[in-house]
Amino acid sequence: MSRQTVWRRYGNSMRDCLGPSAHRVGLSRTRFIRVERGRERERERERERVPLILTANADVPDHISLWGLLLAIRGPLQLYANVRPVRTFPGTRSPLVTATKGIDWMLVRENSEGEYAGQGGRSHLGQPWETATEVAIFTRVGIERIMRFAFEMARSRPRRLLTVVTKSNSMRNGMVLWDQIAAEVAQDFPDVTWDKMLVDAMTVRMVRNPESLDTIVGTNLHMDILSDLAAALAGSIGVAPSSNLDPTRKNPSLFEPVHGSAFDITGKGVANPVATFWSAAEMLSWLGEKHAAQQLMRCVENVCKAGILTPDLGGSSNTQGVVDAVCAQIDRL
Repeated sequence: MSRQTVWRRYGNSMRDCLGPSAHRVGLSRTRFIRVERGRERERERERERVPLILTANADVPDHISLWGLLLAIRGPLQLYANVRPVRTFPGTRSPLVTATKGIDWMLVRENSEGEYAGQGGRSHLGQPWETATEVAIFTRVGIERIMRFAFEMARSRPRRLLTVVTKSNSMRNGMVLWDQIAAEVAQDFPDVTWDKMLVDAMTVRMVRNPESLDTIVGTNLHMDILSDLAAALAGSIGVAPSSNLDPTRKNPSLFEPVHGSAFDITGKGVANPVATFWSAAEMLSWLGEKHAAQQLMRCVENVCKAGILTPDLGGSSNTQGVVDAVCAQIDRL
């Protein structure tokens, strides 16, 4: 690989879920890296070599850990494109009888504003008239850049098909702007077929007509929910990766499984490591190492095809068994 600036993502969340198998493939000290072409001055390398410390603790409330950590990274670094591919792996099947060919979708989530902008507050605490507000923020620049990213993504895929998720029938300001900008951007992509769906109707379409979908774009909240549904419909949330991208490449990007720390299965040895492997492959692809990414995914697919699966995919293997099988595939490369 070419010269790299390394951003470390240290933490014990995946280690706690995966147990000793995390150490087998170094998941407890996964490196998240961004390629920097050519030579750089030493001070630039030192400025960008920033350790990001991630930890997991079941006693910490979700809103504290999320706002104090992950959202504190996504916003300031402007990782505005959250890309979540979902597909049915060889040797597995979708629970949907309507998905006769399996599922292969690309979900694009606006990742820097919208419903997770952090605007609002609480007043009159403890009183019967206690009040809380949660304000969604939609900006033209934020919407346009994610729309262009989504249309480009759709253009790069064979079907060149994009579905824009909205709720403009009841959210008459931000979501109407969302629809308006989608239509404006679409004019620059005449080779991409696109349509629009209300988010509630979208859940029905995903179940009843999954083959009508390919690339999907939506707001922070809508795609947070729909991407979990999509992963489950494809087979399991345990296989779903995500990329938190700064498409300008001015800042490092972040790659992680869609699922959280999964404290309910901590130490049981049943966590599915496929999402972590796939996240690593997405990172390699972003770095320009597309061949390495393809090789890694081929190893994962071979393991799934052989029936070496964790219980969430209907298998009887534990986490360590899947990790060992993938590592054995890698050793044969």
